[in-house]
Amino acid sequence: MKGGPCEGWIVIKLFFDRCKILLPICGVGVVPLSAQEVPTAAAVRVTAQPSVDGVLDDPAWANGGVITGFVQNEPFEGQTATERTEIRVVFDDEAMYVGAWMFDSDPTGIVFGETRRDASLEETDALLLIFDTYLDRQNGFVFGTTPAGIEYDGQVTREGAGGGGGPNQRQQAGSGGGFNLNWDGSWDVATSRDERGWYAEFRIPFATLRYRGGGEQAWGFNVSRNIRRRNEQSFWAAVPRQFNLYRVSRAGVLEGIEAPTRRSLGVSPYVLGSGVRDYEAQMPVGRGVATDYNQDFGVDVKLGVTPSLSLDLTYNTDFAQVEVDDQQINLTRFRLFFPEKRPFFLENAGTFSIGTPRDVDLFFSRRIGIGPNGQSVPILGGGRLSGKVGGVTLGLLSIQTDNIDSVAPQNFSVVRVVQEFPNRSRIGGAFISRFNTDSTEDRNLTFAIDGRLGVGDALTFDAYAAGTHTPGRTSGEYAYNFGSSYTTRDWSMGASFREVGQNFNPEVGFLPRSNYRFVSLRILRNIRFPDVPWFREMRPHISYRTFFGLDGFTETSLLHIDSHFEFSNGAFFQLPAINLTTEGLRESFEISDGIVIPAGQYHNFEWVFRYNTNRSAPISLGGQVTIGGFYEGHRKGTSMTLTGRSGDAFIASLRVSYDDVDLTQGNFETALARLRVAYSFTPRIYVQSLIQYNDQTDNLSSNVRFGWLSTAGTGLFIVYNDIERVSTSPRGFAPVNRALFVKFTQLFSLTL
Repeated sequence: MKGGPCEGWIVIKLFFDRCKILLPICGVGVVPLSAQEVPTAAAVRVTAQPSVDGVLDDPAWANGGVITGFVQNEPFEGQTATERTEIRVVFDDEAMYVGAWMFDSDPTGIVFGETRRDASLEETDALLLIFDTYLDRQNGFVFGTTPAGIEYDGQVTREGAGGGGGPNQRQQAGSGGGFNLNWDGSWDVATSRDERGWYAEFRIPFATLRYRGGGEQAWGFNVSRNIRRRNEQSFWAAVPRQFNLYRVSRAGVLEGIEAPTRRSLGVSPYVLGSGVRDYEAQMPVGRGVATDYNQDFGVDVKLGVTPSLSLDLTYNTDFAQVEVDDQQINLTRFRLFFPEKRPFFLENAGTFSIGTPRDVDLFFSRRIGIGPNGQSVPILGGGRLSGKVGGVTLGLLSIQTDNIDSVAPQNFSVVRVVQEFPNRSRIGGAFISRFNTDSTEDRNLTFAIDGRLGVGDALTFDAYAAGTHTPGRTSGEYAYNFGSSYTTRDWSMGASFREVGQNFNPEVGFLPRSNYRFVSLRILRNIRFPDVPWFREMRPHISYRTFFGLDGFTETSLLHIDSHFEFSNGAFFQLPAINLTTEGLRESFEISDGIVIPAGQYHNFEWVFRYNTNRSAPISLGGQVTIGGFYEGHRKGTSMTLTGRSGDAFIASLRVSYDDVDLTQGNFETALARLRVAYSFTPRIYVQSLIQYNDQTDNLSSNVRFGWLSTAGTGLFIVYNDIERVSTSPRGFAPVNRALFVKFTQLFSLTL
């Protein structure tokens, strides 16, 4: 068939249009959005902006229409919320303003939560807003707060679904898409409380958002409220209990918004001072180790090219303020997954996501600026153009890194295009490249197409196909995946199939294994007990997943049979789950020092028990116990997390993991301890520490961070890192690396 790319795009669009017509004829329940009950409200222009102080006494609020009538989705779906909530939305030439009245008949029972930006809102009273600024029913900006007045924001992509693998493969961070909590916008919120409840005022500048061109327009809009002591969640636009706020297709409509067409410019320069002592790279301990002092600077620039398209530029990018990774114990032969935490790569990360996260992630931004041995590689600069053009989502990214040690200078580039259709459907493509700027032979290319077809509220089909090109590889450079999911109030089911060729090599992605086929099946039943006030739900389920080589050799297989029990206060436990496992080794595998497991197939049986108490309580406990067969022997493993809170300022958690492995080839133990402590002086001033011990590496690491935040994640950061190796010396520890960083960054905003 001949024809240009435009003709192909028209054929694809016609296919989706025909599906929308034929599916009802086939008996599949597609309910057009216009046929659903979609609540509407109006935003009102004001001449005098309200002051953002949390006290809703400004004259501007008297002009706004009242949004009320919230409906529960938990615990009693469809019933009126137990407490009254009122929302008013107004705007001027600069920003949107939202006033919220959260009335409460028992204000002493309000749970304030943690006073820290982007702290979890699941275990606290909270209010969240979502703006679907393109009214595409798939994407949105989330803003939230708690009675403590924290700033909570993020980006929703594709209704919270991850890559092409299905709506249940979500990531909180990184290029996997879904909900990107690490996006930090420039906006303000303030709260107050009295004997009638608590209140919140939001100011969200138009420059922080991306939307269609200027003029009067309507946006998708929804509001949710958490009342933690009742474990209750309610919405303005009703959302079924199997979904959450990210279900943008269920949002209401906010009309009458007069959005400006002005362009915005944000410039965020930084200065950095550091002192580093690398003990292992210098003289032995006791003979003097020099401190390496450095000063540096850089800048990030954000230009609103149009109201719907933004250009981000970065020079001499630095991530000294980013929290260190949580260490993990690895008892497998595959690489571990560590999520992206660096702010520059997290903004609009969902735009660039494609694949099945943690299994076949075609673009994994941690490949940029981090060397093969985990060392930091300087990023000289780069840019990102992202947003919408003519209704098409566009993402362009190019980053240049410097050379360091044995890592050559590299250029990383991504092109991503997505066309979205009604009812959660889309089609897209991606092109990803890495090349050594010093050598034309050292390069790697990845190209892919992906799509999703939504059928009504419950049924979703996903697919992607990808190929790579690496010099020296001539065949087997392919991967493809088909998946489907069906989710209702009572049932959740899914199935997927994937094949990855022997030479598939996405070097700017995450691929723990290749040369396999994968099959997964799952079914879960939600059983509610509305007449039992202290018990919420039982969830019996069964799942099966297997990886087998293209020659039929079973590499990994798991049959999981389980039932969850959830109480009204959020406590949870499961019956000891039954796992029937298979691990197939094509070659021997050294699992611990001197302990080698021979090639072969190993079939085992294990029990798994998980639990947690009420996580909103001042002291909570959660954990897991695993007992069963492990290769040719047995394993007993446990993990436990103890969390304590004092008011809304202090929180500490201790997590301990331990495994005792008894094999024919030998015995060994592993242990991992993690202590996390945080104290917030205000929602924008905090100190946090993370201390970790991993006996696989014999390292004790400490990370202490002080932050005095301004807006959009800028401000003053003081970070101290210390790595000690456990030794047999009288002191007990030998220093490996110590470093102190002081970084200051500030956002300067202009309107063009």
